[in-house]
Amino acid sequence: MTREIDVVVVGAGQAGLSAAYHLRRTGFEPGRDFVVLDHAPGPGGAWQFRWPSLTYGKVHGMHSLPGMELTRADPGRPSSEVIAAYFDAYERAFALDVVRPVDVLAVREGERGRLRVETSAGVWSARALINATGTWDRPFVPRVAGQETFRGRQLHTVGYRGPEDFAGLRAVVVGGGASGTQHLLELAPYAAATAWVTRRPPVFREGPFDAEAGRAAVALVEERVRQGLAPRSVVSVTGLPLNDAIREGLRSGVLDRLPMFDRMTPEGVEWADGRSFAAEVVLWATGFRASVGHLAPLRLREPGGGIRLVGTRAAADPRVQLVGYGPSASTVGANRAGRAAVREVRRLLEGGSGLSGAAAA
Repeated sequence: MTREIDVVVVGAGQAGLSAAYHLRRTGFEPGRDFVVLDHAPGPGGAWQFRWPSLTYGKVHGMHSLPGMELTRADPGRPSSEVIAAYFDAYERAFALDVVRPVDVLAVREGERGRLRVETSAGVWSARALINATGTWDRPFVPRVAGQETFRGRQLHTVGYRGPEDFAGLRAVVVGGGASGTQHLLELAPYAAATAWVTRRPPVFREGPFDAEAGRAAVALVEERVRQGLAPRSVVSVTGLPLNDAIREGLRSGVLDRLPMFDRMTPEGVEWADGRSFAAEVVLWATGFRASVGHLAPLRLREPGGGIRLVGTRAAADPRVQLVGYGPSASTVGANRAGRAAVREVRRLLEGGSGLSGAAAA
């Protein structure tokens, strides 16, 4: 059976819940006018999968969802628990009726100008789609010569569970972002030895990250998606905050950065200049790619490898909004994108055959 609805929201992380909130606020009713589909087993978006040692006090810049503040959170409690509980309370407070667990398999051209959203729970026929699938499901690990010969363990941030797993081991941490530095500083006291490897020299940011700096960073990422290039993360252009933990890591030598190695061997990693580091584990904190494979049948990608956006709207298909993608892949950006996407959806539907039910009011 195919169910007809005005809007399908794919994903119930920060961006998806923000979009659902603004849909409801402007008169759309859950279940009748829109549906939120989420593949996760419970509320919390990607936060529910974060490693237990990432406490809420270590989270950089978690912004509250629209309409309901996150208050009195225990900074010592795992962020996965804090934010999952907050998202759960948010979904219930605004009766968003998220349908889960549902895997969205493909979005295709449907009948009568609609989108056909094929899922593990059936098919929805939608007039518009707000895609809020984020990146957590697409961890990125670069290919390196000899990688398959390494006898030790390799894992990505998604598989990191805490520093105890590195006790007594020689570890290489690859990645110059927030996750890489957090992992390294956390596991260094447990490991026998560590090496920090990044593709580019890290940039440390002094002073507060104010609104003007935030807008400038988002603008750099936004320019890429306007050109149809694969988006870079907002963090990649903001630099790393020079806090007390980072300063101590620099002072102690834990954050002495090495350039990217040229090859992996059975015993570790090597550089072209003859240097080597014997290792038993390599932790790839090398980021993620946008999880948009289900949109492939719509042919939205540009030759540059990304989906070109006009605001939140896919330039190749005005029925598709992308939130939590590129410049909105931060908690504050996701909030704003959710609101902007709903404005675009409303304009699209009002220009068609009208909205259903109360959404037409």
